[in-house]
Amino acid sequence: MGSVVEVSNPENGRSVRVRINDRGPFVPGRSLDLSHGAATKLGILKKGVTRVKIEKLAPGSTESAKSEAANTNAEDN
Repeated sequence: MGSVVEVSNPENGRSVRVRINDRGPFVPGRSLDLSHGAATKLGILKKGVTRVKIEKLAPGSTESAKSEAANTNAEDN
């Protein structure tokens, strides 16, 4: 754990960097649970579940190493 990713909302162009701190979620079809603060910054808090773009950032770098689309749970956790 401890990987840093940039999560972007393709609907409004907002993005936030987050650190992965656990292995969840354990719900089929979901790739990532976001904190309340991250979901607020992305403008997806009230949506609950939505699609986002995830870019893994290379260690010590600001450049992305990989990107993928994923479903994320934007509930307060």
